[in-house]
Amino acid sequence: MTKITFVEHNGTEHALDAENGMTLMEAAVKNSVPGIDADCGGACACATCHIYLRDGWAEKTGSREEMEEDMLDFAFDVRDNSRLSCQIKVSDEIDGIVVDVPEKQF
Repeated sequence: MTKITFVEHNGTEHALDAENGMTLMEAAVKNSVPGIDADCGGACACATCHIYLRDGWAEKTGSREEMEEDMLDFAFDVRDNSRLSCQIKVSDEIDGIVVDVPEKQF
């Protein structure tokens, strides 16, 4: 199991364990993390699973693909560290990752 922590804009943390192979979005939805709605079910067809990666995690999670870049155009307050959590696979390499959920998603 991989440890993931989602942090709300107000500082509330949601620490959870996720199985390798699922996505951060699937783990968030399975554990009812507020602000991760995942309206499209993980098809990279919306931006309701938008997160901010904290420093040091970008290289371990890979880079944004063109489809993800296009969907981020629909998100609020997109930053250099913005990602869609449906596009990040859970693996041992990201064990301990901490991500922030944008305020506009609440």
